[in-house]
Amino acid sequence: MPLQMNREVFITCAVTGSGGTQDRSPHVPRSPQQIAERAIDAAKAGAAVVHCHVRDPETGAPARDPSLYRELTERVRDADVDVVLNLTAGMGGDLVLGGVDQPLPPGPGTDMISGAERLAHVADCLPEICTLDCGTMNFAEADYIMVNSPGMLRDMGARMTALGVKVEIEAFDTGHLWLAKRLVEESVLNSPALVQLCMGVPWGAPDDLRTFLAMVDAVPADWVWSGFSLGRHQMPYVAAAVLAGGNVRVGLEDNLYLDKGVLATNAQLVERAVSIIENLGARVIGPEDVRARLGLEKRAPR
Repeated sequence: MPLQMNREVFITCAVTGSGGTQDRSPHVPRSPQQIAERAIDAAKAGAAVVHCHVRDPETGAPARDPSLYRELTERVRDADVDVVLNLTAGMGGDLVLGGVDQPLPPGPGTDMISGAERLAHVADCLPEICTLDCGTMNFAEADYIMVNSPGMLRDMGARMTALGVKVEIEAFDTGHLWLAKRLVEESVLNSPALVQLCMGVPWGAPDDLRTFLAMVDAVPADWVWSGFSLGRHQMPYVAAAVLAGGNVRVGLEDNLYLDKGVLATNAQLVERAVSIIENLGARVIGPEDVRARLGLEKRAPR
């Protein structure tokens, strides 16, 4: 693969995620107000896009309450800094089997709902971007399966397209890109598509460079893509993504540390990414350039 460095790079900050990190760092935001404030801080530090989940304000556990998303959205849009809002649509597809000897019925923690329910907050808030996890996958954080059947993905993708929200395809393995291309061919998703290459998430694509380049090679030439990896590999993948022609994602969803033993804030991670990108000779672009590149429309909630 020839080196095709991206000279005009946008940064996505994944602000809080839905993993069990809420008690591992005081910087992981919980309430909509905290998540919005940290998203705004990331935007001021150089992030053009903020990718947001919501959490239970008291416990920090992952949540999918549309009212929490509504508060978050309104706070971000009322801020004195511009940023592209990207909301997750990944909640509501968790399957916890009953055990190896008796897998059915499903066990506690299972959260399986319809595509319409999974997108209720997207339909209400109308973010510029929302995510579509383009495949089913095992996760190592707990013994559960993230379930996204082809039928469910077609339903959710069609709903996102009808809402006029740009779909960010979350690809955790090469097969997810294969399915994403089929969804574009079927006009479920619009082309050119937007892709996030999710590296090093157990048990998806490992974050070695050979696998990463295989993922990059599987992205159609006219699509826009971004990439990230977890933990201590987050910043090396900032450089790798830019050098391979893509954009970058950082943030506390994927990594809690700025340096060994030093807990990070979202803004600090964005600042570090900005430094790496600029030292490579590329330019960090802002939200207006991203909207022009992706054809985004900033709209008020319904």
